[in-house]
Amino acid sequence: MGKVFTLIGIVLLVLGLLLTFFEKLPLGLGRLPGDIMVKKDNFTFYFPLGTSIILSVVLSLLLTLLFSLLRK
Repeated sequence: MGKVFTLIGIVLLVLGLLLTFFEKLPLGLGRLPGDIMVKKDNFTFYFPLGTSIILSVVLSLLLTLLFSLLRK
């Protein structure tokens, strides 16, 4: 179980670094319909709702596949 958590941590670290250092992400992530962005004079609020849903579905499928492979 510790190896799985380590692997998940490494994947999340890599995803976090990609999101931090690359403004233009592949496949339009971060600019999807449903992403909320409010810009005022000196205030910006950004909530990537559409991107969060897509990433959640993809990570759920990957983790389901990973756990099913580890059980065998």
